[in-house]
Amino acid sequence: MNYIGILIGAAVFVMIGFFHPIVIKAEYYLGVRCWPCFAVAGTAALVGSLLVENVILSVLLGAFAFSCFWSILELFEQQKRVARGWFPKNPKKDKHL
Repeated sequence: MNYIGILIGAAVFVMIGFFHPIVIKAEYYLGVRCWPCFAVAGTAALVGSLLVENVILSVLLGAFAFSCFWSILELFEQQKRVARGWFPKNPKKDKHL
């Protein structure tokens, strides 16, 4: 039996689970202006995925890359959810800008 697909699926599931609170915290403390960080991390992981010879690591880097890219969209969606009152707004964030 081949368990690699199940292990990769579980790793991607955990990865996506980690990104959800990261996006919420990033929007709360930094706002959407932190989207370039996700873009740079995603691009670096994408390049790493192309250069790594190990197939499992390459797949995980690719999943991480696209999770970063998806997080950019989710940052802006999270901003809308905060504006609707679904999530708390950071009262200190606007004072720093």
